[in-house]
Amino acid sequence: MEKVLILDFGSQYTQLIARKIRELRVYSEIQPYNVPLEAVRNDPGIRAIILSGGPASVYDADSPICDPGIFHLDLPVLGICYGLQLIAHMLGGTVHPAARREYGRAELMIDRSNDLFFEVDSPTVVWMSHGDHLTEIPPGFEILAHTENSPIAAIRHRAKKIYGLQFHPEVHHTIDGKQILENFLFIVAGLRGEWSTQSFIHTQVEKIRSRVGNRRVLCALSGGVDSSVTAILLHKAIKDQLTCVFVDTGLLRQGEAEEVERVFKEHFQINLISVKAHKRFLSKLRGVVDPESKRKIIGQTFIEVFEQQARRLGRFDFLAQGTLYPDVIESVSFKGPSATIKTHHNVGGLPETMHFQLIEPLRELFKDEVRQVGRELGLPEKIIGRHPFPGPGLAIRILGEVTEERLKILREADYVFLAELRKANLYDQIWQAFVVLLPVRSVGVMGDQRTYDYVVALRAVTSTDGMTADWYPLPGDFLARVSNKMINEIKGINRVVYDISSKPPATIEWE
Repeated sequence: MEKVLILDFGSQYTQLIARKIRELRVYSEIQPYNVPLEAVRNDPGIRAIILSGGPASVYDADSPICDPGIFHLDLPVLGICYGLQLIAHMLGGTVHPAARREYGRAELMIDRSNDLFFEVDSPTVVWMSHGDHLTEIPPGFEILAHTENSPIAAIRHRAKKIYGLQFHPEVHHTIDGKQILENFLFIVAGLRGEWSTQSFIHTQVEKIRSRVGNRRVLCALSGGVDSSVTAILLHKAIKDQLTCVFVDTGLLRQGEAEEVERVFKEHFQINLISVKAHKRFLSKLRGVVDPESKRKIIGQTFIEVFEQQARRLGRFDFLAQGTLYPDVIESVSFKGPSATIKTHHNVGGLPETMHFQLIEPLRELFKDEVRQVGRELGLPEKIIGRHPFPGPGLAIRILGEVTEERLKILREADYVFLAELRKANLYDQIWQAFVVLLPVRSVGVMGDQRTYDYVVALRAVTSTDGMTADWYPLPGDFLARVSNKMINEIKGINRVVYDISSKPPATIEWE
């Protein structure tokens, strides 16, 4: 399979480069900037290399620098922002701090409109983000484009397929960015563009069958998108050799436990073991208010329940997990693990005493690609399009102690909010929407009586990957309708507020 190798120099846009390349039907893979040259040379699938941007300066003593042999592999290379400056620095050009740093929108004037800039208008709007710039191109190179502030905004080698761009073609604000990347892939690198979710499914099914043989696979099924697609893909490959365990923690949204059983048992006829464990989880959470403690208790209890079921079901050689590509990228990032803001949304890993081999069939995919694979496999749109939901469930949307009463109030409020979003055709415009039950009561009046009941907060955000998010401007009449319905129909609520915080500085979840 032909693929593009993306070397990560720390840019906030590196994942976006990979996603854009895949949208053009070419498989892309991110590796740290210091990947061994031999690993690149020995991978016959690599047909082109992209050097990402990054926050460093090439003249810093500790600046990240790739193996110079990258430029002698006879592979097309495209450097973006820092990647361009690195090409110049390593091949004999000169980079200096810019007299005026350039961030945001700029007009690019194209000096040579063939290959990389084929069918790109001049001038065209691009997105800049740099404090350094080229002052002298390396020997053998020529200038392809410039801006008012950057006389050297794009370069290419006259004999080799080495290109550099000072701007970011991968971001939405670069108007012709997709065309430029397409030109690099198909005109410069001569790729075919045959990667798709259909080809991914075919390849993975064959890989799974080859690896598993006649042995058994165990899968923890939560009902979320990732574990659901993992289960369906495995079932397509190995049928009855797959057993799924669904642990009903009692912390799911209204009707979700029943929906999981209906979809996977009746529709797909998967061997599914359902474990009703809500009393056990509630007992462990009694009196607990600290959010990190909640997460750890839920994760550990999940492991205990899952481990008991695994032992009862007999020997399994493989454990299936819904690991996605962003998790893989984070684990190999040259920057090291991110500072822990909170324990990961998903429940923790299983103990080493359970001697499984891992199967992670989705570890090459981004979230949007997982959804598309699910559609190809026939998973209902109600599951495919479902908003992200944290592994600890409603427990971290109840600020304070988790009780049966508070779960009932929150579950009903959440159901009303999501149902009204669907009715107003707003659900699919929003990345994530939910209700938070606050640990405060407020005074209210219903009829001639004074009330002292709970406050709930509505949260709705837009995002592409959950790393950053903006609050969604829900219409006032919609909010009024939802508030009125909750207060009138759900006993225990007398006040509704709307969260208008973005991430950062807030997080999406409250706990």
